Amino acid sequence: MKYIDLEAIAKEREDSFLKRAPRFMIKLLGKIICQEKINELLSKFEGTEGAEFNRRISEKLNISFSVEGKENLPSSPKCFLVANHPFGVADGLAITSVAAEKYGQFKSIGNDVYYYIPNLRNNIVAVNVFGKSSRVYIEKVLEELKNSDCPVTHFPAGLVSRLRGFRVMDKEWQKSLITRAVSTKRIIVPVYFYGRNSILFYTVFLLRKIFFIRLNLELALLPYEFFRKSNKTIRMKIGRPIPWQRFDNSMTHYEWAQKIREYVYKMGRTKGTPPPF
Repeated sequence: MKYIDLEAIAKEREDSFLKRAPRFMIKLLGKIICQEKINELLSKFEGTEGAEFNRRISEKLNISFSVEGKENLPSSPKCFLVANHPFGVADGLAITSVAAEKYGQFKSIGNDVYYYIPNLRNNIVAVNVFGKSSRVYIEKVLEELKNSDCPVTHFPAGLVSRLRGFRVMDKEWQKSLITRAVSTKRIIVPVYFYGRNSILFYTVFLLRKIFFIRLNLELALLPYEFFRKSNKTIRMKIGRPIPWQRFDNSMTHYEWAQKIREYVYKMGRTKGTPPPF
């Protein structure tokens, strides 16, 4: 069964590139994004969902997780687990697996691309980072988060980390992280992921910048980057939880979001888990 079918997606979506791309290019892109391998995996685990789907994928690809600071996870499941985003897919698998192990369930703020993966459809609180979401839609998302005690995982940068200077780092984190935490009264749990994608990923990114190509070409490499994590261990560190009441008017929501981002990267450079701020 074809869960991911770029030719069909090209007809459905409004992306101008996919609409205009010739058929041979769509087929080539299908190979680049490992469309057949993804469909094989989804077919193999048809009927499994959420945490069980994550577990089976991890076992199939022999991906393990090394987690420091599990004791920092709050007893209350009403929290946001927020992290840097160096990988694109594998870090999502890791953070949701940790949430499910602790709380037995999870939700994730992601983009609408995940709706093409039926095994995770019920776990995704979709936010379309590639376009604009309506005010009504955003309010609906907030209402869902407010009325649920389910832990929610989130990558506040909205995009996978890129080369910034000479380091692989997230762009600025979105202020909506704080807005959502305060309005839904959720604890924020900072998480740091060690590691990066392949040289190929960053080379494509740099070439795109050099030649002023606006189309996010390296995004197509994320499935390839995910399969590269087979037989490897993903390392992550969980920091100390931050209560939503901490985000007072001494700073704007945007400034608080950058403060948490700074703390996450500080965790990666420091032994143990230092106090947030």
